[in-house]
Parts: sequence; C-alpha cells; structure tokens
Amino acid sequence: MLVYAFGFLGFAVSLPKPLSGEPTDAVIVLTGGPGRIARGLEVVDLELAKEMFVSGVDPEVRPAEFAAEFDVSRRTMECCVKLGYLAVDTRSNAGEAAQWLKENEFSSVRLVTTDWHMARASSEFAETLPSDIRVVEDAVSSHPDLATLFLEYNKLLVAAVSQGLPS
Repeated sequence: MLVYAFGFLGFAVSLPKPLSGEPTDAVIVLTGGPGRIARGLEVVDLELAKEMFVSGVDPEVRPAEFAAEFDVSRRTMECCVKLGYLAVDTRSNAGEAAQWLKENEFSSVRLVTTDWHMARASSEFAETLPSDIRVVEDAVSSHPDLATLFLEYNKLLVAAVSQGLPS
C-alpha cells in the first residue's frame, strides 16, 4: 500500500509541462480536454509541425463545424488538419494515430494532451507506434482535482499491467 501511495504522490507532483520550440513532422491531438486543440493549432501556426491529426473526434462533427468551433481558416483545414473519427479511448487513439502516421510516412510527432493524461497516453503510444517514430510530449497545463488524478493514476496502472501481459 505504501508503494501505491508513493507512486500516486510521484505521479501527482510530476505532471509534464508544455514543450516549446521543438519541431516535429506532425502533431497528434487527443480530444477530451480543454486547450488541447488550441495547443495543436498553435503548433501548426508556429510551423513547429506540418500537419495536425485530431484523434477521437465525434463522428457527427463535420470539418466545417470543427473549423468554425476552433476558428480554423479554410486554408489551414485543407492543408494541415485531419480529423480522426475512429478512436473512442486512449488505446484506440494510439492505433488511429499510428495508422495515420504510417500512411503519411512521418518520422516524428508531437503528442498533445492534458498534463494529467500524458503518462498513460505516452505509454499507449509507445506500445503502438513503430520504434522508428520519435514522439515528443507537449502537455497542456491544467489544474486537476484529486479525483481526476486518482482516477488517471489507476488507469495508468491498469494500462501498465495490460501492456505487460502477453498477447
């Protein structure tokens, strides 16, 4: 129990930070939290990535609606933003993103998600993506409550256990 408690404490006090200035071929944004899409668009606007893939978009959201909601120009939508509709959780985000990265032959990617979600998302991506794709973490800062941290830490532990089991 002590190991669990210290693990949780370490997780809670060492949330990752936003990344600045490092270019990648693409940026992957996982839906589900405030500021994630805005951060991905900022990365594209700063030309730190050529294209942005948004994983886990609700199937009812059309590109024009997305563009209007996030104030994305038509030019940027056409050249640089792709929407993924297949993912329903973090593991399927990784699978959907892996397919898109492979199809586009990207060798480096910036992973954008909320700070409290980054450890699990990064773990799922490391498990799914080919080893020759370099992933850099770009966390969106938040102020999670204790319940959010507790739930996410437990999900991280479950993911770690499931990844350690043979297929």
